[in-house]
Amino acid sequence: MAIEPPQRLMTALGEVRDDGASAWLAELGVLLDEAAVRRGLAVEKVHQPGGRSSLVAHVRTADGESAVLKLAPERFRPEAERAALTHWGGFGAVRLLDPGINDGAMLLERLTPEVSVRTLPESKALLEAAGTLRRLWVDPPPGRNCETVPERTGRQAEAMRATPGAFPDFPGIALLVDSALAAREELVAAPPELRLLHGTFRQSKVLAGERSPWLAVGPDPVVGECAFDLARLVRDRVEDLIGAPTGPSTTRRRVKRLAESLDVDPVRLRGWTLFRAVESGARALRVGRTRDAENLLEFAGWL
Repeated sequence: MAIEPPQRLMTALGEVRDDGASAWLAELGVLLDEAAVRRGLAVEKVHQPGGRSSLVAHVRTADGESAVLKLAPERFRPEAERAALTHWGGFGAVRLLDPGINDGAMLLERLTPEVSVRTLPESKALLEAAGTLRRLWVDPPPGRNCETVPERTGRQAEAMRATPGAFPDFPGIALLVDSALAAREELVAAPPELRLLHGTFRQSKVLAGERSPWLAVGPDPVVGECAFDLARLVRDRVEDLIGAPTGPSTTRRRVKRLAESLDVDPVRLRGWTLFRAVESGARALRVGRTRDAENLLEFAGWL
């Protein structure tokens, strides 16, 4: 099937090192066809605008049921995602429909991509997202094949350390990176909490479904403490926070509210929120997304 990969996906893959991404994009039509034939599917269309790490196609099964077929390059760890979705078994997350096939693609139940938690008013969105996230925090499966929080953040910390030297004129970058790295060192020194985490949870990752009002999609699973997972949710709608005169106070209230609602230590939640915001801001700076970097690092400064 001749397809044009979504522009969002091509842009995102262009921002990361090319460890097979170009070859994967060049073969994407063939890969989609092969995965569909293997499962007896009819491909209807490629979802647009799509995501930043995978291609999603709307398909029909041999029985006429609607579903989606998701393909991702190896760098985005599709087999770790498959293992996590298998372990959750549809509880709080999209259901995997082809658990026995391991070929870098996944057949998933079709949700409603146009309706995410992000479409709700902010306070309601945070409440629904937090409730969904709580259901995902379970004991990790035996023989897990995903990173731990110390492993992932250790890898990220290495890249962060080089950022101030590469961007010496960016206001406050050195101090923020130092603060984020110090927070991480203190956080990972504590005895580890071992829960299966979504890894990249935010409001747009929670979609409306038929068998459950809201289901999580697109995990980049990691094993560790719940505060790490919740930290990404704290900065949701960061553009709105930056544009509001009450942004700093709203952020601090959000940390307190989310920590209380999910029984998470607010000090640890603040620390991981700081680290993750600075890490994302530094990464955005390195790939030329200056406005995103400015927003994320300003947000981090409020913590």
